[in-house]
Amino acid sequence: MRLRNMQLRYQLMLLFLLFAIVPSVGLGLLVNWTVERIVERQVEGHTMQLIGKVNEALDSKMENLQNMTYLIAFDPDIIAFMQGKTTSDNDPGTGTGTGTIASKKERNVSDQDQLYGIKQTLQGFTTLYPEIAGIVLANGRGDYISNEMYPRGRQSLTREDWYRRAAANPGIFTVLGQPLDRNITTHVQYKDNEIVSVARSITDEASGRVLGVIMIDLKLRTVSQAARNVTLGKSGYVMVTDAEGRSVYMPEHPLVEQIPAEWFPSGDSGTFNAEADGRELLFLYQSSAFTGWRTVGVFPARESTTEVRQIQFYVVSFVFVVCLFGLSASLWFSRSIAQPIFRLMSYMRRAETGNLMAGRWSDRADEIGMLGRSFNRMLVQIRQLISLNELKERQKREAEMRSLQEHIKPHFLYNTLDTIHWMARKEGADDVSEMVGALSRLFRIGLSKGNDFIPLHAELEHITSYLQIQQTRYRDRLQYELIVPEDMRELFVLKLLLQPLVENAIYHGIKGRRGPGKIRVEAKTENGKLLLLVQDDGAGMSGERLAEMEQLLAAPLESMETASSSGKAGKSYGMLNVQARLRLSFGEEYGIMLGSREGEGTSVTIIHPLLRQLPPAGSLDREEGEEIE
Repeated sequence: MRLRNMQLRYQLMLLFLLFAIVPSVGLGLLVNWTVERIVERQVEGHTMQLIGKVNEALDSKMENLQNMTYLIAFDPDIIAFMQGKTTSDNDPGTGTGTGTIASKKERNVSDQDQLYGIKQTLQGFTTLYPEIAGIVLANGRGDYISNEMYPRGRQSLTREDWYRRAAANPGIFTVLGQPLDRNITTHVQYKDNEIVSVARSITDEASGRVLGVIMIDLKLRTVSQAARNVTLGKSGYVMVTDAEGRSVYMPEHPLVEQIPAEWFPSGDSGTFNAEADGRELLFLYQSSAFTGWRTVGVFPARESTTEVRQIQFYVVSFVFVVCLFGLSASLWFSRSIAQPIFRLMSYMRRAETGNLMAGRWSDRADEIGMLGRSFNRMLVQIRQLISLNELKERQKREAEMRSLQEHIKPHFLYNTLDTIHWMARKEGADDVSEMVGALSRLFRIGLSKGNDFIPLHAELEHITSYLQIQQTRYRDRLQYELIVPEDMRELFVLKLLLQPLVENAIYHGIKGRRGPGKIRVEAKTENGKLLLLVQDDGAGMSGERLAEMEQLLAAPLESMETASSSGKAGKSYGMLNVQARLRLSFGEEYGIMLGSREGEGTSVTIIHPLLRQLPPAGSLDREEGEEIE
């Protein structure tokens, strides 16, 4: 509470000092811990990206080898060889890797052609992919075919570890890793640590039996190309190991000769620290789901200490300067902010007393200056609103007085007509009595005790009185029909909706045709709305006049009022008045729909909400389409 009771100037000074000193002390304590870990995370993230790229490159090369085994396995001659249908020769001395299914003397020309075709196919793959050290095909009887590889001894190839591992996974591509003491070599005499082997067994589609194995030796330099050019920091590097931790690729002069498998935590990727030869090393690894190999990044854990210390020095220096600047600038800032606020507060207190004169402000363009100028504009608007409100109140009182005076005339006329009606009945002038009674009812319903909404049966009574008066005038030329269900007569509608439309139907429709005419008034509901239809079989409208009327009805209310007041609406004044009243009362969704054909008549449809109860004042401000119950 004491801080809240302080003047704003001193609060700002205190806040500036706190924001200058507390971050300095906090950064001084936390900079070593924070910066070091940020740099470590950045190094780890960058290293993991590089390791991921190496993994992608290795997976791409292994996928190429997998696709190659598929292509080889689809060759019909190779399938025949794997099934034992092709005669070959197992002669290590030839260097071509042929085997024996029948004796050489029984070999026919067709078998020789097939064997030659198989060798040409293998030669094509080794020519297209120079990183391949050799390809060998071995079937289940121990026979083999190869252009580059041959057994060291006469032991059957089906007893080799690589053959058994591939046969144990029928049809699955298997990465064998670097060979170890296998009974097969190449003409180039590659060492075991210079190649990486992969294999896939070929199975019989019908029985699923393993027919043989395809083995491909990949030159290790292909693996090293993906990892050799990746450097981590000053002395870090990338190496590749198999799932057991044996080295697949390692650069010259590594920081650690071998990484035991138990060093790696569980998971496909991660980091760990370990000590080797008295140095703490950081290891980042990522395993390949395709090959099972691990790509490992190795570098000293404290290699980034120099960069971290540089960052620490710059941060501490900056914080020290900020503290000095904060001490000197806090007084100036607090004064420059607090002084105009105090001035604004004095102007607001003056406005509270009723003095709405604008205050004096400098030309400062910051938020406080904008706030002061906005406050002055608000005072001007308040004065204008007060004057406008006084004017509206005066006009409202004058309008109420004029309305009261105007209501006196219809009441007097209604009472006079009622007296004439009874005098005519007394004298036996029934036709005069009926005419005067209809006119009296017309005025009575038009007044409706000042209500804007009346029941539908009262509106029908009003239009019936009007039609009776007009029928007395036109006699047999005018006929009318009212079709309104009983359950709809208690609905509430805006008063005086139908009379202007019926009047238009008489004067512009029935009057303009030859012979008698008929006006039909109907009420119905559709999609939760009340529809009031006024139809006549009179002269109708031309297409141009109909388009003009539809344009007037669809115009904004301001344009409609301008057209009515200026006389541009002409004969359509009553219809536009009804349209304006409907849209003002209920919204744009409601109003009048017009249809007409020249010589056939006109149809006017009023779209009105369903009002089952008399709505109170202001109850019509609702969402569009909401039914009033």
